[in-house]
Amino acid sequence: MVEQYLVPLLVKLGVMASIASFLARSNSFKSMLMRENRVLSERLVLGLWLSIVFGVGVAIRVLIPTYRAADLGLEACMIAGILGGYVTGLLSGIMIAIPAQLAGEYLTMPLLAGVGVLGGLLRDLAPDTEEIWRFSPLPDLNIYRFFKESQNYRRSAFHLLLLVSLSMVEGLRQMLPGHVFVLSAGKGAHPIVQGAAYAATLFAIAIPLKIWHNTRNEKKLEEQGRLLVEARLAALTSQINPHFLFNTLNSVSSLIRTDPNQARVMVLKLSKVLRRLLRKHENFSTLRDELSFIDDYLGIEVVRFGAKLRFEKEIAEDTLDILIPSMLLQPLVENCIKHGLSGRVEGGTIRIRTRRGEQKLHLLVEDDGAGIPEAKLATLLDRGIGVSNVNERLKVLFGNQYRMWVDSQPGAGTRIQIEMPELQADLAAVS
Repeated sequence: MVEQYLVPLLVKLGVMASIASFLARSNSFKSMLMRENRVLSERLVLGLWLSIVFGVGVAIRVLIPTYRAADLGLEACMIAGILGGYVTGLLSGIMIAIPAQLAGEYLTMPLLAGVGVLGGLLRDLAPDTEEIWRFSPLPDLNIYRFFKESQNYRRSAFHLLLLVSLSMVEGLRQMLPGHVFVLSAGKGAHPIVQGAAYAATLFAIAIPLKIWHNTRNEKKLEEQGRLLVEARLAALTSQINPHFLFNTLNSVSSLIRTDPNQARVMVLKLSKVLRRLLRKHENFSTLRDELSFIDDYLGIEVVRFGAKLRFEKEIAEDTLDILIPSMLLQPLVENCIKHGLSGRVEGGTIRIRTRRGEQKLHLLVEDDGAGIPEAKLATLLDRGIGVSNVNERLKVLFGNQYRMWVDSQPGAGTRIQIEMPELQADLAAVS
């Protein structure tokens, strides 16, 4: 006789866990869980979600009496009120009760509607909405909290009140067999069965709260990870612009006394470059735009170095509209000038080559300058601002889907090669 009721009670918990996990897979439902304060329309939508899912369970129990564990209407109404407030709880209580009401269980709708409103009241009494997710169905844990958290009596009292309220709701249901559905055969049932019914109700409410709380935590961790990557990328990008500006202003200052006209031309070119920087807020831009920026930038450097600085481009036409990280080429070109050509009386040539292959974009920036000593080359990707900054940005954006390597020989020049995933400008715009 006892086993006749205990097995459905266990199945009931399994059904609740399955439903909670199913809802947690929906992006729409997850977005509603992330909101602590909801407008009326959002509360109604949350109520509809819960009403449809759990109302189907009540209908299954009414139509197929052997599936008694599918009826989780009372627990769902309490959860709806706790999560969404009075409106969500009341709406859920009315809609979930419709199948039972049509089957002649006329006290079901008033009971479920009242339970939903009670859930909204308990939500308002919570010291913090986060406390709702900390609910435990274990009485000893709640009592322990009450005496341990001497500085947080309100928090501990809320958990005790929640536990008592849920037990009272189940007790009320036990007193109304015949008028509402009672899985454990009502107040005349065996004491073990009655105790199991109370425990099942508490756990049936705690299980979805814990599952959805984990879902919320995972979502928060993903969001924090995304924000961390964006902040890191912004910090890396912000290092480049001042670095470039500082070097350019140094060049201007060196020309003010020796060649004022050239200094004026350089300032005009600098203003053009800065206008482009201020106009650009994207993490990515097309290779075409980046090359145009490099032309402006080298226009400044040519004023400084004169004809001894030469620039050659071998650009595959089908690479011009591929997206690359903004300000990717400028630090590499600046590195060629600063470490490769600036110390050479005869100057030198900077070359940029691009090609596509196997859904990858291949970039090459090289010079025929002084080269980099082997000892310094070993740490080039990890130190400084220019090349190491580019490497770090690529690592943040592409993870292990990119390659960057530097080859250099003293007296023969330096070659920097990058291989990155191909992104088409017409497919996405990352900002």
